[in-house]
Amino acid sequence: MANVGALIGSWKMDAWTRTSVETGETADAMGPEPVGYIAYHADGRMMATVFRRDRPVPSPDAWSVEEKAQMFDNMLAYVASYTLEEDRVIHHVDGSWNPKWFGDVSRPFKLKGERLVISGAPGIDPKTGEEVVYRMEFTKM
Repeated sequence: MANVGALIGSWKMDAWTRTSVETGETADAMGPEPVGYIAYHADGRMMATVFRRDRPVPSPDAWSVEEKAQMFDNMLAYVASYTLEEDRVIHHVDGSWNPKWFGDVSRPFKLKGERLVISGAPGIDPKTGEEVVYRMEFTKM
């Protein structure tokens, strides 16, 4: 069972890939070198935020529906409490950029020193509707 103390802290995202369950094709989920962090706190709370590094800059005027959709598709953010079970971290989501992410999100993870890898559970890509397996890699700050 994972030591919750080793998980506590802020983790900087190094990579985020998605592998299609149907085709096996792997690609960057948020482009190369995404800007992202996940933080686990001793009080049992966590938060995650990820942005595509090369997000387009919207117009200086009122944003169009297309610009808003593109910004939504190029980010991820949520807040939750969490629990650990064996080699899984379960995020009990309170609020998210994606309203479908509410309740429990269970993810296998591995900790090795200053490295955290969350991967292994199939999910639905909200941008494409395709079933994928995400792999997120982090370094402890």
